[in-house]
Amino acid sequence: MTLEELRAAAAADPTIANLRALAAGIAVELRSLDTAANGQDLDEQQTTRWDELSTEHEATTARIEATERAERVAQDRQRWRSLEFGNEVDPELGDVDIRSLSPRALRDKALKAVSRENDPGMESVSAETRDHIARLLRRADKNMNGAHLAQRLLLTENVHYRDAFMQLVTRLSPVLSPEQARALQRFEEWRAMSIGTDGSGGFGVPVVIDPTIILTGQGHPNDILGLARVEQITTDTWKGVSSAGVTWKFRAEATATTDGSPTLVQPSVPTHRADGTIPYSIEVGMDYPGFADEMGMLLREGYVEIVVDKLTHGSGSDEPTGIETALDANTNVEVATTTAGTISAGDINGLWAALPIRYRNPAFSDRQAFMSHTGVNGDIQQLGTDAGSAFTVNFTDEGVTVLKGRRMYENDYLDDLPAGTAAANLLIVGDWRNFLVAQRAGMSVELVPHMFDVTNNMPTGERAWFAWARIGSDSINDLGFRMLQNKES
Repeated sequence: MTLEELRAAAAADPTIANLRALAAGIAVELRSLDTAANGQDLDEQQTTRWDELSTEHEATTARIEATERAERVAQDRQRWRSLEFGNEVDPELGDVDIRSLSPRALRDKALKAVSRENDPGMESVSAETRDHIARLLRRADKNMNGAHLAQRLLLTENVHYRDAFMQLVTRLSPVLSPEQARALQRFEEWRAMSIGTDGSGGFGVPVVIDPTIILTGQGHPNDILGLARVEQITTDTWKGVSSAGVTWKFRAEATATTDGSPTLVQPSVPTHRADGTIPYSIEVGMDYPGFADEMGMLLREGYVEIVVDKLTHGSGSDEPTGIETALDANTNVEVATTTAGTISAGDINGLWAALPIRYRNPAFSDRQAFMSHTGVNGDIQQLGTDAGSAFTVNFTDEGVTVLKGRRMYENDYLDDLPAGTAAANLLIVGDWRNFLVAQRAGMSVELVPHMFDVTNNMPTGERAWFAWARIGSDSINDLGFRMLQNKES
């Protein structure tokens, strides 16, 4: 920015950042004048310019010092007020008790916090993730309370809570400032009073690095999460309503109608606890943005892996019900191959034809997809090797990425093609909005001070987080899918 632009910015918004930028710009101009003189005395015009800039720099520096002093006094007043009288004081909320705010006020303040650009905790958050969190904050239904998430965000995404959290999950004997201790206490008080929240324990992960909140926003190797209907919830169980629709009929003139009201089904998807131990080296970075990125990556890696496994073939007992498990229990959606141990173009065409046309409507092609094991994908790719056979792709391509005009995804938790008549679920196709993933917002972690070698029981120089979260899944409409199975006879 030019010096004039810096002056205009400081005049319109005299923050410390703008005043410092102006002071730096004036200093650059002074150095430029000195360099231009090349060691000689300044002429009359340069001397006048030097005096003007020097006076302006001194005045700007004085404004910076006065502003910093006023901010320190305000912070001290808040600290003493919070310690002496016990008021709910927060750097982001002033003197307002967060628990007294209306849902609308909570969402407005949380949306403002998400949009901050100059906050160290937010600077590495992508625009996609910010948009994803904003959408969740605006939701208000029986499964997702945006105000609940807004409270969690406001309580965890502030400098005092982040600093306290960083110490608690990385240090054996953390020393918290009064502000940090109060920020942690406020979160624990809120968690203890929140309806539907499980027993306390661990420390709440700040929202912008919480995989249960941002996983669908930052990208992931789990294609099911990208295809399925994913619902972030603040309850223990997702509850919905589905119906085959109203029955319509044509009738003769002046003929009485009959009852065509739909049969309502109320599917529910419970969440289950997933936990894991996440080791990390003692040398992990201590500055918050770098630490947050590192921690976010570590929390995601193991969680994503177990989630894609269980979303595929989880049993539904103390874990999500996987798509393969759900469809395998419904003979109406199973289609067998023509020949055991072999997959043919006719099998793929037959599977596609078996899917009701309403679930392969081109208008919703973005929700429709095939999914198979990588080995099955390779078998389909080889269907194009003989003259007159179905054309797929050659070996210069990564594999079959499109079938029947729909995307084809690989998932190695599905079955590969067996050699004989062994049972195997080979290929799934359908409208994946009929598979629901209920992800409860909020992950917690505790510090494990030392990891020990399993052979000599000596410390390894690593610590660990014990983390847990809750997630569930199930098909809420099996008829929206078809699954190709290996012929067993």
